Amino acid sequence: MAQENDSSALRDARRVVVKVGSSLVTNEGRGLDEAAIGEWCRQLAVLVGSGRELIMVSSGAIAEGMKRLGWSSRPHEIHELQAAAAVGQMGLAQMYETKLRENGLGSAQVLLTHADLADRERYLNARSTLLTLLKLGVVPVINENDTVVNDEIKFGDNDTLGALVANLVEADALVILTDQKGLYTADPRKDPAAEFVHLAQAGDPLLEAMAGGAGSSLGRGGMITKILAAKRAAGSGASTVIAWGREPDALLRLSRGEAIGTLLVAPTQKTQARKQWMVDHLQLRGSVTVDDGAVAKLRGDGSSLLPIGMTAVEGDFSRGDVIAIRDSAGVEIARGLANYASSEARLICRKPSSAFEALLGYLAEPEMVHRDNLVLSR
Repeated sequence: MAQENDSSALRDARRVVVKVGSSLVTNEGRGLDEAAIGEWCRQLAVLVGSGRELIMVSSGAIAEGMKRLGWSSRPHEIHELQAAAAVGQMGLAQMYETKLRENGLGSAQVLLTHADLADRERYLNARSTLLTLLKLGVVPVINENDTVVNDEIKFGDNDTLGALVANLVEADALVILTDQKGLYTADPRKDPAAEFVHLAQAGDPLLEAMAGGAGSSLGRGGMITKILAAKRAAGSGASTVIAWGREPDALLRLSRGEAIGTLLVAPTQKTQARKQWMVDHLQLRGSVTVDDGAVAKLRGDGSSLLPIGMTAVEGDFSRGDVIAIRDSAGVEIARGLANYASSEARLICRKPSSAFEALLGYLAEPEMVHRDNLVLSR
């Protein structure tokens, strides 16, 4: 393994997802750590002030609920876990809101489940909301909606959620703050010969062999979930840093390019990863046919596809499905994510965006397929 970090991975990152674990947030279960949360919020404010966009994925609701309910050990019954999450989420959201406001930032609570990110329409709605919050300078604080979803408590972990959020908003980097310095070649508590891993490639199979099992009794993760999260985030081109959450000014120092923790570099550039994902991994649910003018614009300057250039709509697809874009001869010239369902697309076909509200009863995006969600066929 390499011994030096590639500092540019975090120094150049403009959109960053930060994930903090239960043991850090709740000071090993003794209650929400006001000082630690305040420190992270102070650093977030500095980074937002420098023009970066930050999202916080925070564990701790169940652990805080356990403390408030007087429970010393994590329960096994689902309804008790859900009750603890409901109780703890109140305090967790309030603490972040207070500390972010003290540092001049607005906050927003966003509770997600894996189902929200598996359903494409809900995925796009969540994405639109988060991007709007970032544009407004608000820091979204995200947690799993443990109160209502059984299997997320049982099998989910916020390392995975952090990676899914990084993919959702196409973040440049994922920072996982934990109670360990980073990744070692073996468990340093058991193997004195274990070496610290400063730099590696996300998705390297050797990393999974190095990572141990579950972490603290409070959370559900461990180093293995962080390695797998880095692998998942790398799929959309985001590099991951695993670092000690109590390292002084960790986020600020990472943003300056300082080598802290373990850096797992994404092997694929963000734009390449997104295009490859659309080309290879999504099934087509339908298509639209476009006129020669639209073909020229798509191939010429990479414009978005506007409904006024569409001549026909085929298939039955929903908002967020991948569709083919065909020329008048039926040849696929591109594909992308539809902003409108097929029934809506038929109504706005050949129409300007100014007519959408009257035809649909609402106005969403002016494009049928935004250029960021479109890839030309080879």
